[in-house]
Amino acid sequence: QLSWAGIGIVAMIIISNINYNFWKKIATPFFGIAILLLIAVLVPAISLHALGARRWISFGSINFQPSEVVKLALALYLAKVAEVKDKRPIAFFLPLALVCGLIMLQPDLGTTLVVGFIGIVQIYVAGVPIAYFLGSLVAGIVGVAILIITSPYRRDRLMTFLQVGADPLGKEYHIRQILLAIGSGGLFGLGIGQSKQKYLFLPEASTDSIFAAIAEELGFIGSFALILLFVFFIYKAFKIVKNAPDQFSKILSLGITAWIGGQIVLNISAMTALTPLTGIPLPFFSYGGTSLSMILASCGILLNISRYQKTEVKNLK
Repeated sequence: QLSWAGIGIVAMIIISNINYNFWKKIATPFFGIAILLLIAVLVPAISLHALGARRWISFGSINFQPSEVVKLALALYLAKVAEVKDKRPIAFFLPLALVCGLIMLQPDLGTTLVVGFIGIVQIYVAGVPIAYFLGSLVAGIVGVAILIITSPYRRDRLMTFLQVGADPLGKEYHIRQILLAIGSGGLFGLGIGQSKQKYLFLPEASTDSIFAAIAEELGFIGSFALILLFVFFIYKAFKIVKNAPDQFSKILSLGITAWIGGQIVLNISAMTALTPLTGIPLPFFSYGGTSLSMILASCGILLNISRYQKTEVKNLK
């Protein structure tokens, strides 16, 4: 993980010195490559099947997750489309539907929700007619409902969320273990490395449930400090969006902010039983090289856009 963090930090530093307009030039081929990678995941000969899904391409000992790449690729592509005059709504909705469809074939509803959120936010700000926007939003909600109803696994997760206490040792086991970890931390936590729940009890303790392990070890104070850091990050990112120099940089920075902020909210909400459990990693903290390196690289784009931000000229008269 430190190796991937090192790669991501180097990428962030390099990308922060590349003018953001460069990404406009390569947005279309980059999006095309990301789509091909999503298709390649579905090929058994080159993909890795784990936890009931095909989400990784395996290169020897290295596992690569294309759905993390497509988050940035989609944000870039939709930002480029937003700059085109007399743009048709289909130019936004078709690529978004294509990406969501390919990710659901893996299947991965959590990532589909994040990608859908990125697209919907960018489409709304891009100025697509409200009738098309609302229609797509309704279609998306209906689509998610159908995906949940038709999948016993997803349906069980939803019913577990709605019927608290119905099956504590069965379907509710994981969320109860997560809440036990968070509650066990108390005010100041058990100490770094002292979590008990992360050994065999927490599901995916180093990835999806890492916030629960942090809460157990650092307590309410540590968890609250972490949330404050995330709030500060999102606040600074929105300032970059607000002061972006042009339409492309505005829509792109908003897409990246929606991506990282959306994952933060979804992950912590699931860990605190505010939403059903979803397989969403916590940005910057969850184990996963592709996710960490892509998020850091995207932060490099945000940093570069911030160098060209508009500044308000005050009247000194």
